[in-house]
Amino acid sequence: MPASILRPGVPRAVSDAVAEPSRMRTRAIDVAAYAADASHYLLTPTAVVVADSAEEVARVLAAASRSGVGITLRSGGTSLSGQAAGDGILVDVRQRFRGITVLDDGRRVRAQSGATVAQVNARLARHGHRLGPDPASETACTIGGVIANNSSGMACGIDENAYRTLESMVIVLPSGTIIDTGDADASARLRRAEPALVEGLERLRRRVRDDPASVATIRRQFSLKNTMGYGINAFLDAESPAELLQRLVIGSEGTLAFVAEATFRTVPVLPLASTALAVFPTLDAATRILPALVGSGAATIELMDSTSIAVGQRLPGAPAQILGFEPAEQAALLIEYRSTDADELAAASGAGAAALAAAQLHAPATFGADAGERARAWALRKGLYASVAGARPSGTTALLEDVVVPPAALADTCAGLQALFERYAYRDAVIFGHAKDGNVHFMLTDRFDSDAALARFDAFTEAMVDLVLDAGGNLKAEHGTGRAMAPYVRRQYGDALTEVMRELKRLCDPAGIMNPGVLLETEPGAHLRHIALPPTVDAEVDRCVECGYCEPVCPSRDLTLTPRQRIVVRRAAESARLRGDAQLAAELDADYGYAGVQTCAVDGMCGTACPVQIDTGQLVKRLREESAKPLLAAGWAAAATAWGPVTRAGSAALSVADRVPAPLVRAATDGARALLGHEVVPRYSAELPRGGPARRSLGRTVGAPGGRVAGIYVPACVNSMFGAADGTGGIMRAFERLLERTGLAMVVPEGVEATCCGTPWSSKGLAAGAEANRERTVERIAAAAGGGLAVVSDASSCTEGFASMLAGAGIPVEDAVTFAAREMLPLLAVEPSIPRLVLHPTCSSRQLGIDEDLRAVAEAVAVDVRVPDAWGCCGFAGDRGMLHPELTASATAAEAAEVRGLAADAHASCNRTCELGMTRATGAAYRHVLELLADAPDAARARA
Repeated sequence: MPASILRPGVPRAVSDAVAEPSRMRTRAIDVAAYAADASHYLLTPTAVVVADSAEEVARVLAAASRSGVGITLRSGGTSLSGQAAGDGILVDVRQRFRGITVLDDGRRVRAQSGATVAQVNARLARHGHRLGPDPASETACTIGGVIANNSSGMACGIDENAYRTLESMVIVLPSGTIIDTGDADASARLRRAEPALVEGLERLRRRVRDDPASVATIRRQFSLKNTMGYGINAFLDAESPAELLQRLVIGSEGTLAFVAEATFRTVPVLPLASTALAVFPTLDAATRILPALVGSGAATIELMDSTSIAVGQRLPGAPAQILGFEPAEQAALLIEYRSTDADELAAASGAGAAALAAAQLHAPATFGADAGERARAWALRKGLYASVAGARPSGTTALLEDVVVPPAALADTCAGLQALFERYAYRDAVIFGHAKDGNVHFMLTDRFDSDAALARFDAFTEAMVDLVLDAGGNLKAEHGTGRAMAPYVRRQYGDALTEVMRELKRLCDPAGIMNPGVLLETEPGAHLRHIALPPTVDAEVDRCVECGYCEPVCPSRDLTLTPRQRIVVRRAAESARLRGDAQLAAELDADYGYAGVQTCAVDGMCGTACPVQIDTGQLVKRLREESAKPLLAAGWAAAATAWGPVTRAGSAALSVADRVPAPLVRAATDGARALLGHEVVPRYSAELPRGGPARRSLGRTVGAPGGRVAGIYVPACVNSMFGAADGTGGIMRAFERLLERTGLAMVVPEGVEATCCGTPWSSKGLAAGAEANRERTVERIAAAAGGGLAVVSDASSCTEGFASMLAGAGIPVEDAVTFAAREMLPLLAVEPSIPRLVLHPTCSSRQLGIDEDLRAVAEAVAVDVRVPDAWGCCGFAGDRGMLHPELTASATAAEAAEVRGLAADAHASCNRTCELGMTRATGAAYRHVLELLADAPDAARARA
């Protein structure tokens, strides 16, 4: 084992348990990146293991048990109570645990720990089913976390949570024993492998069942949502040893075992919905109406207080119901009814409407089925935590707690919480949550950098605990005990049941290595330790609440850093500087150049997933500008003034390279890269085509002679530089042919060869070149833009760039795909002739909102159009895929594997560099979808 793998706190036995040394990571940047989960705690691990299999995790746990080193399991890292962060060895069980298998036509599904709820539901959707748990963080939270925290959500209550819908699981115990509870002989195997554990579990079950007081407490506490302590209701529900262990592991927060994969019973999707967003004059008025709404059969009733409304008003696309007033004491309820029967839905929502009509409302509220309004309302609610936290003052820490009380007690409990906020001066605190279940979340912010601040929070917590327990509630409903409520388990359950829990922990984890400090903690004040103190760094960094929503869409997530980790590491470096640790800051900064800056695709996808629209790519662009070498910046600035010759030179170089054996060209570029740097010289690869046609060859107009002028055609320079794979004119000639077939024409700006959307400069943070290009390009396009014509671009990333560039000039921009879907398809007599087409939307098409148009064009030429379930940004990012081909290889791995199994007849996208990236990844030739449309035969002529 290389010496670099070993460092203090990492026993050799644990290192030896990891098959590949590269997956045992101990650099400062590696451990800093995993120091934060979505909670208010910060603990830096000693090392990070990217685990490869259940068997490898078993070896690591067994070695850790022998060595006595703490282990924390991390999948999605969306935990809100600190249970996914630790200062021992952190085991990443997300990257290589993403398998999903749909069973029984969707009635069951088997998924590994790293698959997100949204990914599983996407595969189930075509079968009309979904997972029972429906957490608001579904896009980022993973199956491992759903099980570890017994997740529920907005509609599932306690009937469709993980505990109720999980059928079987593969469990890895700290001893290294692996048990699949779905095996017919699972209990016998467990008894043979772990006799002391089985005997102890059976003894605890008898102890609980024989104590009437314990039974009564369990039934009372678990009649509500409850993730406080262990799921000891298992002692009443389970009979066989394997079932008992399985149920106890659910909700155990990684303190008893690792769940490698699980099989769930799914629930049917109810396709019909009727939704209302009702605003009330006060929080009390909103909570007093709950019994009537619950009695009417509402599927979900989501509560949002005045602070929630105020934050929501500032978000793009905010629902109209919360706009037009200054929030003071108002509160809102998002109410939804669901059904498979229209009459049944109408009756239920009618009862809800009657309840609202009898209530005091801030404004009239109506139920409706408009998909757009429903999407806006749910986007507000699902992103509420991160949105509210993102609006906090810089340098403060956000804490989110969740509690549950009997629904009848919710109004008084909310009033009590508001009184506590006032008493302890948490005046920016917010209340929201699942009102139907009596489950509310509340968030407060503060600077926890003084004894006074910690003492104030401690006093508030003590009073809040009394408030909830006196109301007959539970201190945790969804988010797990974690570190936040671990010292209060005994307060909720009493001595007898707490000792049962402590004995359960000793039986499963005798060495106490699993997630130490989480769930059971006896030391008073433990919840006040390790609270994060975020420094002020950058605008994007300061707003981030580290929720992790951005991670599943990031192209570099499995290669270097995710957007959240880029932010966490920036905070770690600044914190090191503030405390005078210059060596650590320098080490983090040095490694950040590659991991944080060079391998970021700056594709903006993180912004689409972030509830507060943080685009980490904008931060990276600034960092690239700050670190740009003067000679390189000057070269790109010069290129901006001679872009036409530059693109033609690039095209010519590719054409020459196409005539030389690829290994020789690649060797030459590799040599240049070694000399001048990977950020300067692209790497040649075999899938790169010869150069494309010159844009000036189009002339001043293109299309049908005398045809209706329908726009300004600005072909992308990337399509001129990179020719089509089959040697044809590619998208530029295809679009020209389509215009001719449809009798349309377009104007081409004078000097089009020198126009560019600016992405090559903006993505590299080269401000001078970007401005020079912008001035020249806007001038040329504006001269051709008479009559209010829109600019049409034939590469989605360029469409996005032109839209940004020309917004100030008032010139509309649209993608050629959208133009074709609206203007050309109705004029073309084509029928689907390609049996199966695999379609790759791009990050730009997703952000432009043109994916439906892309599919419409694809369906015009293909019988079966498939967008891979594992779709994601390809990471080619202009020239990034040539500068850092490892980024594209990592970003496309899952999608490429799926594509290779689809046996498609054609492959298409809508951006040339993305087509190149997917061609490299899959070995299949990707073309622009409009090339396929142009090649499609005239159906009427074919029939004739």
